[in-house]
Amino acid sequence: MFKISEFSRLSKVSLKTLRYYDQIGILKPRKVDDDTCYRYYSADQLLELNRIFLYKELGFTLPQIIRLLHEDITLKDIQGMFKLKKNEIQHIIDTEQAKLARIEERMQLLEREGQVESDQEIRIKAEGAQQFLSLKARGREEDIPDLFRTFNQLLTKEMRHLAQSPQVVLWKEIEEKEDEFEFEVGYFLTKELPSFPDTFQLRTLPPEPMMATMTFRSDSNFACTACVDLANWIVKNNYQIKENEPGREIYLPLSTTQNVQLMEIQIPITNR
Repeated sequence: MFKISEFSRLSKVSLKTLRYYDQIGILKPRKVDDDTCYRYYSADQLLELNRIFLYKELGFTLPQIIRLLHEDITLKDIQGMFKLKKNEIQHIIDTEQAKLARIEERMQLLEREGQVESDQEIRIKAEGAQQFLSLKARGREEDIPDLFRTFNQLLTKEMRHLAQSPQVVLWKEIEEKEDEFEFEVGYFLTKELPSFPDTFQLRTLPPEPMMATMTFRSDSNFACTACVDLANWIVKNNYQIKENEPGREIYLPLSTTQNVQLMEIQIPITNR
C-alpha cells in the first residue's frame, strides 16, 4: 500500500488530480485510515489509472470513463460507446479535411493568380426564418430588373421604406424549359404589415441551417457562371442540394459605384 504522496510520484499524477478522482468516484483509494484520514493506494491501481488515461486520450469524458470502468457494464454497452466515439472523431476528421480542401483551393488561387480572388468567396452559413413579401412570375434571369420595377410600382406609400431593403429573389428551375425559372422577387420584412395589395404574397420562409453562399460584384467575371460554380463546389465538397427548396439571390447596392451591386447567391444544402 502507498500513501497518496507516494502513489502520486509513482503514477506521475498530481495530488490535486488524485483527490479530484476520489471525489467524483473514478479512482477511490483502496483504504482510508479512520484516525488520520490518510489515503492509501495499491500497486494494481496503477493499471486502473493507466486505463483512465487511455480512455482520456481516446477523447472520452470523465463521466463516460466512470461508466466504462463500472463492473456491471456489458460488452455490448462498451462496444456501443466506442462506436459513438468513433463516429464523433470521424465527423471531426471530415470537418477538418473539408477545411484543408478549402485551404488548398485558396493556395491554388494564390499560385495561379498571385492574389486572393475576393470576388468569389464561398462559405456555409445558416439563415433564420424570415417574413417575405413577394411577387411571383416566370421568366429568364434578364427579366429580374423589370420584375423589381413592377414590384416597386405596386408598393403603396406606407410600404415605400421596404424599397430600401436588399432586393431578394427566390428561384426554382422549370423542368420543361432550361432557360426559364419560377421567380419570387421581393423584400424581407422587419415589421408587420397592416395590409398589402392582393398582387403580392406574404409568407414566412423557414429557417435554413446550411446554405452554401457565394458573394461577388455584379460586374465580376464570375457573375455569369456563379450558380454553376457554386453547384460544382457543393458536389465537389460532398454536399447535396436540398430538394424542393428554392435558391436565393440577395442584391445590395454599392454606394461607391453606380449601377453595380453586391450579389449573394444562397443554395440550401444537406450533408450526403
